[in-house]
Amino acid sequence: MRNAFAKEITEIASTDDRFVLLSGDIGNMLFDRYKEVAPNRFFNCGVAEANMIGLAAGMAMSGLRPFAYTITPFITTRVMEQIRVDLCYHNVPAVICGVGSGLSYASLGATHHSCEDIAMLRALPNMTVLCPGDAMEVHACIRAAFAHDGPSYIRLGKKGEPVIHGSVPDLVIGQPLTICEGEEVCILSVGTMLPMAMEASKILAKQGISTGVVSFHTVKPLNTEFLNEVFARHRIIVTIEEHSLIGGFGSAVAEWLADEDDMPAKLYRVGTPDAFFCEAGEQEYARERLGLNPCAVAAAIARKLLPTSSIP
Repeated sequence: MRNAFAKEITEIASTDDRFVLLSGDIGNMLFDRYKEVAPNRFFNCGVAEANMIGLAAGMAMSGLRPFAYTITPFITTRVMEQIRVDLCYHNVPAVICGVGSGLSYASLGATHHSCEDIAMLRALPNMTVLCPGDAMEVHACIRAAFAHDGPSYIRLGKKGEPVIHGSVPDLVIGQPLTICEGEEVCILSVGTMLPMAMEASKILAKQGISTGVVSFHTVKPLNTEFLNEVFARHRIIVTIEEHSLIGGFGSAVAEWLADEDDMPAKLYRVGTPDAFFCEAGEQEYARERLGLNPCAVAAAIARKLLPTSSIP
């Protein structure tokens, strides 16, 4: 995802001199091509993320379109006050880009995990929260955020994520992308969980359970019209995210559902528990331990429909 990010911002910067990139002391080699294209519109702000957000706000108020980029917990948790007051309160077109979201940096410990960022940022007025599902959606989300006249947050993975789309999709903020249709179950996937959701749907298909998958790349604003449609057409709706079950996308859907009357489908939420993950291991290991792998998710869904399911 980060390579797609670097490529897309370089293309935008080469044609629009409003684009400015701010880095929190990472990605210098990643942005070599960008610096060739726009050498005067790259600023390494160092390990001073609060100042970086303030700088982004000032640039946005001056007519520029800044993108602030660094590791997710350091550009969200560490600088919530600046995001709230400098960006959201003034409703300026600056984009926060968190790389290595969720458990992408699992091996570096809980300080580098970000399983609370969606909860915090979706609570802020004026903030748009985008979670691309693969590299192609990264390109599309960057274009959409650049054109958006308010603050945005783009939640990125790190590297090596499987690509689901054959090309950059026609993505609109607030309009989910249906990847495949299903009759009984619909998995609403957020961010880097999309490939895993696709694998889970294939496992369920072998059990005779027709399962659709949707990339819910926009967590906020929440498309409630789409939710009405999928809840009316399926038996179970599953939200899946590499984020805490408290306050994330699944919580947003549950909040909406609480105010609705007589929805036919049941909601099942998949995410990380309300606990720090303190074991050592890479992202795949962390997902395995937390039940965020395709077999575990498929088995949990199957048990909701078929109590005697043989999925291990």
